[in-house]
Amino acid sequence: MSKLENPVLLGIVGGAHGIRGECRVRSHTDNPTDIGAYGPLSDANGKRYTVRSAREQKNVVIVRFEEVTDRNEAERLNGTELFVDRSLLPDDDMGEDFYQADLIGLDVRSTAGEMLGEVIAFHNFGAGDVLEIRREGAASFMIPFTEAAVPEIDLDVGYILVEPVSAGLEGAVEVREGDEIPSDDRSTT
Repeated sequence: MSKLENPVLLGIVGGAHGIRGECRVRSHTDNPTDIGAYGPLSDANGKRYTVRSAREQKNVVIVRFEEVTDRNEAERLNGTELFVDRSLLPDDDMGEDFYQADLIGLDVRSTAGEMLGEVIAFHNFGAGDVLEIRREGAASFMIPFTEAAVPEIDLDVGYILVEPVSAGLEGAVEVREGDEIPSDDRSTT
C-alpha cells in the first residue's frame, strides 16, 4: 500500500447495499458510473479498491469492488473517500475545465482587488458546491461556488476572483441614499 502522490477525490462510500458486499458510492465523476474508469481507487491510507461493476441507483452508484466480498466488509467502508492519482485523469485540451483539487491553495481576491484568503476546501453538503476560504488570523468562511460568486478562475496565475455581493460576504451590501430600509417592526396600528 502506498499513498497517491497527487490524489483527486472521485467518490465517497455511503454504506453497504444488499448482502453481497456492494457499496453505495457518491460519485464525483461527470458520468457517475465512470468511477472505476481510471483504474483502481485508493483510500487515504493507500489501500486499493478495484471496481468490478457500477450501476446508477437514484442519486448514488452501486459499486462492487473486487476486494469486498460481504456486507460486513462493505459496512466498514462507510465514509471512505476514494481517490485516483491526477496523472490518470484526462487533461482538458481547451484549458477551460479543472478538477476541484486544482482550486485548493489558490489565492482568493475580491473584484475590488482585496486579498480575501486562500481556498482550503471544496464542499457539497447537498445544496450546491461551496468553497471554504481561510483568512489570515481569522476563522475560515464559505462561499457558494457559482459563476456569479466566482466570475473568474486563473489557474496559471493561481487565484480566483470573488464578487462579494453574490458570494454573500458580510458587509457587502450597502444601503444607497434613497433606498428603503426594510423594517423589522411588524406591529399594526
